Amino acid sequence: MMLPSSRTQLGLFFILLCPANIIGLWWAVGSPLVMDPNSICRKTKRLAGKQAELCQLEPEIVQEVAKGTKLGVRECQYQFRFRRWNCTSHSKYFGKILQQDIRETAFVYAITAAGVSHAITQACSMGELLQCGCELTRSRAPPSPTAGPGTEGTAWEWGGCGDDVQFGYEKSQQFMDAKSKKGKNDIRALIDLHNNEAGRLAVRSYMRTECKCHGLSGSCTLRTCWRKMPHFREVGDRLLERFNGAFKVMGGNDGKTLIPVGDNIKPPDKQDLIYSADSPDFCSANRKTGSLGTRGRVCNSTAMDTSGCDLLCCGRGHRDETVVLEENCLCRFHWCCVVQCRKCSVRQELSLCV
Repeated sequence: MMLPSSRTQLGLFFILLCPANIIGLWWAVGSPLVMDPNSICRKTKRLAGKQAELCQLEPEIVQEVAKGTKLGVRECQYQFRFRRWNCTSHSKYFGKILQQDIRETAFVYAITAAGVSHAITQACSMGELLQCGCELTRSRAPPSPTAGPGTEGTAWEWGGCGDDVQFGYEKSQQFMDAKSKKGKNDIRALIDLHNNEAGRLAVRSYMRTECKCHGLSGSCTLRTCWRKMPHFREVGDRLLERFNGAFKVMGGNDGKTLIPVGDNIKPPDKQDLIYSADSPDFCSANRKTGSLGTRGRVCNSTAMDTSGCDLLCCGRGHRDETVVLEENCLCRFHWCCVVQCRKCSVRQELSLCV
């Protein structure tokens, strides 16, 4: 699903300023209308403490927070494109999702925290922030050997520009966790903090080592290595797996711990997603639950998974419709440097939920 129109985006921004939780705010600032850090800080008077301090002293960090939020929005919509809830950011419905403590909310928190961490770290590596740069590697252990012929006994050294993921992790933590920390004895706050951390760990815990060989005639007498973040699609895939296996929890008697619901269930680890309430079925439009329903959604009449018409249409059935689309065709490259295409009409058969 595409991001909402400009008018809807502006409405989303102001509506989501209302919840005390910071997550709604940062999904709102993912709108291109409010990507300017000065605009964000001026309109978000609810910010306090470290968040307000960053707005005043490091507006460029705030801009990366907004970019990371937008990254999270897009990845969420990609991962849920074939599901009944497709991660819509429609202002009248998204706010209701945030008010519930369901699986979908857990994913939103995690993917947003991950997006903020990823965007800030990337900005550091690209030299776009003065506060950070490449990862310091002097005290780091040597990289693990690379499989392949000719690499045994190869000398190595840290070099290149490794991603300073710790800086991105800390800034994401500073922003995403700030509001929730006020109520540490609140079960919802504990769940939010846990899911934020799960998102950040989906980035930090899966750093990979990249190396480049140096030597005469293609030999590998010396390897220069650096650490890179996983691609954000990998982060989204990993968090979707955690979503599918999310743990339902309840608050302990002390008000400070979370207990998995059910007998003989192991407690969730730091990278698991957790929730405390069951999700609605999202079959029918319902503003109270934040469900847009699935009527009119495109489905796959032959698939047996969540994109299939049986599941996506909630048993209501589907209708087939032929649409005519225009797309580029017969493209040619003309020197220099233009690609010219013709427009061709293509008939496409679609299955739509009734």
